[in-house]
Amino acid sequence: MPPSALPLGEPVPADGALPLDEVAPGRQFGAYVHIPFCRVRCGYCDFNTYTADELGSVSRSNYADSVLREIALARSVLDRVGHHEPLSTVFFGGGTPTLLAADDLVTVLAALRDTFGIVADAEITVEANPDTVDANKLAALRAGGVTRVSFGMQSAVPSVLATLDRTHTPERVPEVVAAAKAAGLETSVDLIYGAPGETLADWERSLEAAIALEPTHISAYALIVEPGTALERRIRRGELPPVDDDLQAEMYELADTRLQAAGFSWYEISNWSLAGEHPSRHNLAYWHDTDWWGFGPGAHSHIAGVRFWNVKHPAAYGDRLAAGVSPAHGREVLDADARQLERVLLRTRLAEGLPVAELPDRSRVAELIADQLVDATAAMRGRIVLTLRGRLLADVVARALT
Repeated sequence: MPPSALPLGEPVPADGALPLDEVAPGRQFGAYVHIPFCRVRCGYCDFNTYTADELGSVSRSNYADSVLREIALARSVLDRVGHHEPLSTVFFGGGTPTLLAADDLVTVLAALRDTFGIVADAEITVEANPDTVDANKLAALRAGGVTRVSFGMQSAVPSVLATLDRTHTPERVPEVVAAAKAAGLETSVDLIYGAPGETLADWERSLEAAIALEPTHISAYALIVEPGTALERRIRRGELPPVDDDLQAEMYELADTRLQAAGFSWYEISNWSLAGEHPSRHNLAYWHDTDWWGFGPGAHSHIAGVRFWNVKHPAAYGDRLAAGVSPAHGREVLDADARQLERVLLRTRLAEGLPVAELPDRSRVAELIADQLVDATAAMRGRIVLTLRGRLLADVVARALT
C-alpha cells in the first residue's frame, strides 16, 4: 500500500529559493528529520514509510548522506532571506529512526548543530520502536546529544499489538524504557486506542502499564482507519470489526481520568505530561505556528507563512540532492485568512487555549459554553479552553469558531 499522495501546490525552483524578501528575526526554529524506513508496514499506517522490498537500490547506509546535502541546501536558502535563528528543537521521526545506526543519527545531529547552531537547552527527540534499540544504542544516542526518546508502545495487550501489526512484545517496553533512563534520556511513550476488538479493559491495562513505566510524557491517539490501508481492507472484508466511535470516546475519558490521577496534565488533546512540566516542545512549536524545516522524503516545512514539502520516495529524494536540485515537490503561501483559520484550529487544541480577542467571530462562544464544550471560567478570563466534552468534539468547536 503506497503512502497517501502529496498535495500539488505551486512548483518550487531548482535552488529551493523561498518567495520571501526577508524573514523577521526572533522566530523560533526547529528541525524535523524524517527516517522513512520500517521493517514491517503496520496495517493502520499511511505515513511515508518503506520496507526493504519497496526501496529498490536505496540503502539505509547512505541515507544520512542525502540528509546532509539537504541540510547544506537549507542553509543556503535561509541565508538568502536572512533567517539565522538557531534550532531550539530537533525531532527524528518516521518510519523507524532507530533502524539507522546510532552513528548516522548522531552525524545528522552534528551537521544540524554545525550548520544552524542549537540552543543550549534544546529538546532533541528520537522516536524508537522498542525492538530496534538496546542499552548500547541508547547510550550512544545520549552521548551524541539526544535528550529524549519517544517509544512506540501502542498497547500492553498482545492481541491488540497483533491487530496493529506491531513487532515488539509488551515485555520489551519496560526493558528499553529503563535502559533509556539509565542513559540519562527523558522518556515518552505513545499509545493507540480503539483498535478493532480492543475492549475497555484492554485499554485500561495499557494505560496502567504505561503509567507504571514512569515516563515524563504519554501520548494517546485514537486509531483512525485510513482509506487504502491494510487495516481498512480487513475491516471492509469483515475480518475485523469496525472501529467503535462511542467506545473510543469512553477510552479517551478513561485515559484522562487515569493519567490525571497519576500526576499527568493534558496540554494538547492527545498529549499529557508529568506535572505539566514536560510537554513535547517540538510538537508545541507546530501548534504555535513557528518555523521548522522538514528534512527527508515527504517531509513538510514552514518558514514565515510559506509551506513546502519534499518528494516522497527516498530514491527521488536522494537523486535530486545528488544532482544539486532541491527535493521540494510543491509549496503554498498562506494568506492572512488561512493563517488565522489555522491559528484557531491549532490553538484550540491546547490546554492554554486561544485568546477570545483573536477570534474572527465570537458570536458562537456563548452557545459553546452552554453546550459545555468551552470552559466558562476560562472564557470569562478571555481564553477559549476546551472542556473534556469539548476535547471529544474539538472539530465541532473549531468549525463554530471559524
